[in-house]
Amino acid sequence: MKEVTITTAYITLGQFLKIADCIGTGGQAKFFLQENEILINGEPDNRRGRKLYPGDTVVVEGCGSFKVV
Repeated sequence: MKEVTITTAYITLGQFLKIADCIGTGGQAKFFLQENEILINGEPDNRRGRKLYPGDTVVVEGCGSFKVV
């Protein structure tokens, strides 16, 4: 499981995907989320505005598993 470090209280799922190198630009987030399954703490979610906090785990289909720290 890869760790993604944030310096703010939270990060949105769209921003997270860019930092985790799952997408190249923030503009790709909408389409990426429509085509790929994302699990946040074991629950499916595809809202690019979903807030992720330190301790959350994110599994991205075709990209890997991540932990927000």
